[in-house]
Amino acid sequence: MSNPAPNQRVSLITLGVANLARSIQFYRDLGWSPHARSLDDICLFQMNGFALALYEINALADDQKRPVTAIGTGAITLAQNFDSEAEVDASFERAIAAGATTIKKPEKAFWGGYSGYIADPDGHIWELAMNPNWPLSEDGSLILPDPK
Repeated sequence: MSNPAPNQRVSLITLGVANLARSIQFYRDLGWSPHARSLDDICLFQMNGFALALYEINALADDQKRPVTAIGTGAITLAQNFDSEAEVDASFERAIAAGATTIKKPEKAFWGGYSGYIADPDGHIWELAMNPNWPLSEDGSLILPDPK
């Protein structure tokens, strides 16, 4: 496996949320633990190699010096990959029980894997997937395999 260039990385993903307490509870219900450095207006989650932040959307708009209406949720999908279809199904059910909206129930995918989509309480789209061509490390990190 080749290592990517040092500038080819994501360090922090920030999701603008309408109700911080509701969003924190949603991710806690998924089994996630907020980082101790979280503050009253931002909640941080340590991920594998980066952090995810939940930030009040009005504060995010102020920080960007844009109106809230210009932010939207964007055309982006966040994804979690799993080792098996059963893990995808369990994660999907846990997300729905926590308050996610079903976008697409997990099913076999044209690319040979298995995936479904949910939206968190603020409409951020998450794909829950198992890709047999992309093995995960022990900590769940995805490292794209070198071509054969």
